[in-house]
Amino acid sequence: MKEGIHPKYQPVTVKCVCGNVIETRSTSPNDFGVEICSACHPYYTGRQKLMDTAGRIDRFRRKYGDSPASKSK
Repeated sequence: MKEGIHPKYQPVTVKCVCGNVIETRSTSPNDFGVEICSACHPYYTGRQKLMDTAGRIDRFRRKYGDSPASKSK
């Protein structure tokens, strides 16, 4: 590898909104935050988390109502 052409690789802290803190290395000089990480992602945890952003689920239910399968019960 040539000297002086590669970016500086330094330690950074990644903070998730769930409270998880990850120490890693990056070429970015600043610490940064993420919305979802391996500690809270449904694929890794096996738990389903329903996120209703801006009322989309409620708006869908008002527009289309209950499904016929749920009315027959």
